[in-house]
Amino acid sequence: MSTDDTGTGFRTEHDSMGEVQVPREALWRAQTQRAIENFPISGTTLEPRLVQAMARVKQAAAVVNAELGVLDEARASAIRTGAEAVATGEHLDAFPLDVFQTGSGTSSNMNMNEVLASLAGRAGTEVHPNDHVNASQSSNDTFPTAIHVAAALAVTEDLQPALDVLATSLEAKATEFAGLVKSGRTHLMDATPVMLGQEFGGYAATMRYAAERLDAVLPRVRELPLGGTAVGTGINTPPGFAARVIEVLGETTGQPFTEARDHFEAQGARDSLVELSGVLKTIAVGVTKLCNDLRWMSSGPTTGLAEIHLPDLQPGSSIMPGKVNPVLPEATLMVCAQVIGNDAAVTHAGASGSFELNVMMPVMARNLLESARLLSTSTVLLAERCVDGITADADRMRRYAESSPSVVTPLNKHIGYEAAAKIAKKALADGTTIRETVVALGYVERGELTEAQLDEALDVESMTHP
Repeated sequence: MSTDDTGTGFRTEHDSMGEVQVPREALWRAQTQRAIENFPISGTTLEPRLVQAMARVKQAAAVVNAELGVLDEARASAIRTGAEAVATGEHLDAFPLDVFQTGSGTSSNMNMNEVLASLAGRAGTEVHPNDHVNASQSSNDTFPTAIHVAAALAVTEDLQPALDVLATSLEAKATEFAGLVKSGRTHLMDATPVMLGQEFGGYAATMRYAAERLDAVLPRVRELPLGGTAVGTGINTPPGFAARVIEVLGETTGQPFTEARDHFEAQGARDSLVELSGVLKTIAVGVTKLCNDLRWMSSGPTTGLAEIHLPDLQPGSSIMPGKVNPVLPEATLMVCAQVIGNDAAVTHAGASGSFELNVMMPVMARNLLESARLLSTSTVLLAERCVDGITADADRMRRYAESSPSVVTPLNKHIGYEAAAKIAKKALADGTTIRETVVALGYVERGELTEAQLDEALDVESMTHP
């Protein structure tokens, strides 16, 4: 309940612990205000997608509570209306709580309960945050449910489409560069030739595998702990509540959510979120490899490899005129570093379940959803502002491939590994080509190799296929 302290800019709210002063126009109430005062830690609030997912959970719960006779239709309707507003992006400034708060997310659950009660009250229906908005629920099952909902939506609505954009761009370049031969490299040293298109096809496959990995983990992420209430027993939850709420959530979001197979596992452990974070880390590792290869191949323009050219996006130096840097791969690499670091935090937090509850859920949610968001935005930018504009220096790449000592490899079957190694070392020392060295050493003259065999063996394009 609240009383209006006219002229002070605040109103007095009451909860089970007593009176609290709350800003007059704030939608939140006493428990949220206590949390604001208790946790002024980072200034980082919950990800908006999580707040919106919490609203969807409350909306579905109100629908089912009305169906089961727990709430009258007027209150249920008022809660649903307020929840719809929050779920579609309104009133997000009414959720100011720091991510570093009580580990169960109770503060944020009550923040949502209080905001929806206030919205209902302003619309003319008296609604209690606990008795009505939170009916048949506990923070311990609704907050993790919201995390799982938000994570599933972040993956399917944002990350997988973003990975498809990047994979499609890379596949287009694989086709464009299909006939361009270049030196392969292992250990950053010259290796037998490959096609630039083959390399880009490999990068594209990495992104396609990333989407497959997400598909594999999603069924477990979509298992929701709703219905366990405080400890997994389902106390104060009417029969059929969880299954029906999950059904409504599925209809609202288009996601095939299911009820947790074991509510005690679902209450005390967040292993599926840890698993998803591990997949995001794996994606970041693959994107890191891509970005580093792009940086190496575009290095130069005169003292590096300079095999490809990335789009010029902005000046690269405040002191060196004309310098241009690989800014988008660099920015994406920083994203990947953040995602890998986020996974370390999620891993530690996931290990912090004690008996019937994990007590680091807010930070798990923050890191997991941030990782998905950063990967989604950065991979699209990398595709559209970098990969799509890449051009190749075909002549330089062929020159590198043909001058590499590693092209001696096909001669192994004609003259043996040791003789081929001597040719490679002499060619490198003398600054001659492999062909010139083979001829100079008399292999053709002695009849150990024919001109046709030498031509076939040193055809760099034929070396790129089995």
